[in-house]
Amino acid sequence: MNQLFILVLEDNEVMQHFLTKSLQKHGYNVISAATVSEASSLARTHNPELVLLDLGLPDMDGSEFLKSFRAWSQAPVIVLSARHQESQKVQALDIGADDYLTKPFGLMELLARIRVAMRHSLQKMARSPIIKSGSMQIDLENRFVTQNDEKVKLTPTEFKLLSSLANRGGKVATHHQLLNEVWGPGQREQTHYLHIYMGQLRQKLEPDPTRPVHFITDVGVGYRLKVD
Repeated sequence: MNQLFILVLEDNEVMQHFLTKSLQKHGYNVISAATVSEASSLARTHNPELVLLDLGLPDMDGSEFLKSFRAWSQAPVIVLSARHQESQKVQALDIGADDYLTKPFGLMELLARIRVAMRHSLQKMARSPIIKSGSMQIDLENRFVTQNDEKVKLTPTEFKLLSSLANRGGKVATHHQLLNEVWGPGQREQTHYLHIYMGQLRQKLEPDPTRPVHFITDVGVGYRLKVD
């Protein structure tokens, strides 16, 4: 299974350490930050697939991070709030948070909320969690791909790129759209990343990488995945 990339924004050192180590133990990739400024920088360079957001932060309110994050990403955001932050919690939900947990909370409940948030995200992105392209089948929910019924191992970035194409239902994705979704807006001009990773996907998933039947190039525009 490809690992989900989670950004933890929490200024309490004990809580941040607990969240990071617990999530890593359950197979997630984790990056963490203690301030909105630091988290904004990390989000743009790593483009996380889910965010755990504390609201009471030292440099500014966590809702400020959420506003800027929502300007370019629809990744699920789960707010971690203290009971006295009720109004802030409501505000965060109003401006785009997907869920919230009131401190203190249990690890099993947090893991369940993460799974639910990702299911909802996938439902929004695609009509079906299973996308087919000829002999290739992409399972978006369980995060794996098969070719001729055999599982193909992809890196997290390769699967993220594949998902971005699959979610468009056969429509073209521009270079900038793919760079924004896979690497974040800070890398929108780095088209060589895209060419390298598209080449890797073709090597792993095309019957003949020199004559692609799944990953179609729209010259000067971008790429599209041919779907059944």
